[in-house]
Amino acid sequence: MKMGKEPDYRFSLANERTFLAWIRTSLAFLATAIGIDILSSQTGDTFPIYANWLPAVLALVSIGTGGWAFYRWYKNEKAMRLDLPFHYSKSWWHLPLWCCW
Repeated sequence: MKMGKEPDYRFSLANERTFLAWIRTSLAFLATAIGIDILSSQTGDTFPIYANWLPAVLALVSIGTGGWAFYRWYKNEKAMRLDLPFHYSKSWWHLPLWCCW
C-alpha cells in the first residue's frame, strides 16, 4: 500500500496477524464444508439430511469471512497510514451467530 506515511512496523504486523487469523478461520470453514461434502457423498443415506445444504452454507460463510478480513485489514492499514481514527466493526456478532446457528 503506497499512501500516507509508513506506520510503525509493530502495528502494521499486528494488523497483518489479525488478518491472517481471520483467513485461517475462513479456510477452516471451507475445509469443514469440503469434509462434510466428501463424507456425505461416501456414506450415502446414513448421513443427516442437512449435509445436503450445509457445505454450501459453510462455503458462503468462508467467502464472507475472507472478504471481511481483507476489508478490515485494508481499513485499519489505511487509518494507520493517514493518521485517521480506527473504526471498530459493529458486525463482530455475525460470526458467533453463524457458529451457533
